[in-house]
Amino acid sequence: MNYKAGLILSPAVIGKTASTKLLNSDAVNGIGVFGAFGYAGFLFFSGVKMDPTMVTRLSKRAIYIGFLSIIPPALFALSILQVFCNTKEEKDIQMEIAFGYASSTFPVITCVLSELKIINSELGRIAQSSAIVSGILSIFLFVFCNLFGENFHSVLIEFSIILIYTAFLFLVIRPAIKFVVRRLPEGKLLDKFFIGLFVFMFLLSVISAKWSPRFRFLGPHLLGLAIPDGPPVGSTLVEKLESMMNQIFLPMLFVTSGMRVEKLFIIFRSHLSIVTAFSIAVAMMVKFVACLLPSLYNNMPFKDALTVSAIMCSKGAVELAGFIYFSDKKIIDAELYALLFYFILFMSIVVPMLVTSLYDPARKYAGYHKRNIMALKPNSELSIVSCIHVPDDVTAAINLLDVALPSKDSPMVVNVLHLMKLRGQSTPIFISHDKRRSPNVSSYFENIIVSFDKFEGTNWGAISVNAFTAVSSPNFMQEDICTLALDKASSLIILPFHRRWYIDGNIESDDKYIRTLNSKVLEMSPCSVGILIDRGKINRPVYDDPLSEPEYHVAVIFIGGHDDREALTFAKRMALNTRVTLTVIHLVAAENEVKGDNWGKMLDTVILRDVQKNGYIHYEEMKVSDGPETARILHSVVSEFNLIIVGRRADVESPQTSGLSQWTEFPELGALGDLLASKDYSGRCSVLIVQQQRTA
Repeated sequence: MNYKAGLILSPAVIGKTASTKLLNSDAVNGIGVFGAFGYAGFLFFSGVKMDPTMVTRLSKRAIYIGFLSIIPPALFALSILQVFCNTKEEKDIQMEIAFGYASSTFPVITCVLSELKIINSELGRIAQSSAIVSGILSIFLFVFCNLFGENFHSVLIEFSIILIYTAFLFLVIRPAIKFVVRRLPEGKLLDKFFIGLFVFMFLLSVISAKWSPRFRFLGPHLLGLAIPDGPPVGSTLVEKLESMMNQIFLPMLFVTSGMRVEKLFIIFRSHLSIVTAFSIAVAMMVKFVACLLPSLYNNMPFKDALTVSAIMCSKGAVELAGFIYFSDKKIIDAELYALLFYFILFMSIVVPMLVTSLYDPARKYAGYHKRNIMALKPNSELSIVSCIHVPDDVTAAINLLDVALPSKDSPMVVNVLHLMKLRGQSTPIFISHDKRRSPNVSSYFENIIVSFDKFEGTNWGAISVNAFTAVSSPNFMQEDICTLALDKASSLIILPFHRRWYIDGNIESDDKYIRTLNSKVLEMSPCSVGILIDRGKINRPVYDDPLSEPEYHVAVIFIGGHDDREALTFAKRMALNTRVTLTVIHLVAAENEVKGDNWGKMLDTVILRDVQKNGYIHYEEMKVSDGPETARILHSVVSEFNLIIVGRRADVESPQTSGLSQWTEFPELGALGDLLASKDYSGRCSVLIVQQQRTA
């Protein structure tokens, strides 16, 4: 959008006379100064959010893709200029700009992945890792070519300054920051003094560019890399300052880049423009094919390999800033600048379109295999993914698992996934915790591991627990949840409800990000999903005999359909637990209709017949005429149970729920789930809303 706004105000569109009257060259250059400042901030925060230690954890595939994404296109581009450039001046210009269209930079690719919402996907991680390799190689190649240029002495001095500056940052500044962080109380954020100090250091790094014009924006980026990512330092700086840079100053760079364009249509009159256009076309084709080869060699699906190659061809602010610099320094003329600008604009439009058409991140979660509780064989192992956001979720999850845990004959595997918001980092992190190495994890997650470890020890042989942490943006957490469920062949994902209540029934918190996350998981999950509304802390059973085992009263509200059958199957597993008393309340329409899925009704009949035959399950059948009558029945029985399980039954119409949708507050819970989540039912019992896996 900023590209287009600037282009509309350029001499190429409104004419040179009108453009001069509106904004003369001095005004454009003045705005460009703020744009350059925004670009420096963009690189600084890209460094702050990046973990330098990622370099030590790169896979071979990422190294190969990163290497091939820069070396072959750069060699082809340099070969073309050696063959077709007639003068040394043309060769020098081509060498300066060749790295702009041949490289792949980490900040640009991270921005593209974030905009396309695939940064948490497997392809997103591969592209980010590959961009790190490509970025490092680009810097080394740029330095190498400049060192062997005409101004060897001046370049060597600048490069030496950069090396000294880098050593000072990573050997003095970074350890000093870590020293201060270690002495901060856990959970405390940086105060204003330290924020001001970092801003001052950033301004110094920007000003120092005059001593190293060739590496003018490398200083802020290196400073950002030296600052530890994540909380408390990186997250505080990003939260306080990044929005100002990205929303105010950086757009000025894009606007002025378009305002500098003097030619709307390029007529290749100069030999240099023709060579550049040919060089760009060849370099990008070579780059695309070169990135494709390692992916195909590693047996990546062809469409996914094409997607990675397209992502590695992304262009954006980093390349554009370089071309603006060449234009301002008169290294390139107006025609060549227009060509390079249109190239950036073209790639910024084509790459997202190509990636969107080739790659659907939800495709891998398609339910071609039955991964639900009904599909499990009797007494087979049940694999569950239990998501944790806050400490209260730990207690709620353990209470539910305690009810669902029957015996050693029907074991359970629980994959505990601690979800943390990505703060001050650009790269999502997924950690598999080994309980024997708990000192390496945060004290907060140690407490979570200890709680589940204690629960596992109490039920030794019946349950095994695996612990994971996912640090990512709330917009992409569903990828981590669904990927873990897919990898662990889980049959059920348990999600905490986004709303929590105080003991008196008033709302304690209402997290819209968790609600959005739950909706996304319901939509793309590779297995069944349960949303747990925890009111257990309000309605905890109290026993006169402290030695007696707690008794749980569980109810299933059954109307019919896939979700209700899944909910009842999970409840029947609970009924095998000797401490659980299960009641099935079957709501039957007063006027029995013959409409609907006959096969589904037959399955309902079969599962209910099995319930009626079981002596340890209480079965009640109630006739209802409409939704309000169903609401009255639930209100009358809800206080009798510790847990009520219902099917989600989204978009399923039935006489038993007719009229309830008009008052729905949480459509993602379904009609009955929304009813039981309302304030009228607060303090009565916990609720589990179940959705069966959606098969393709």
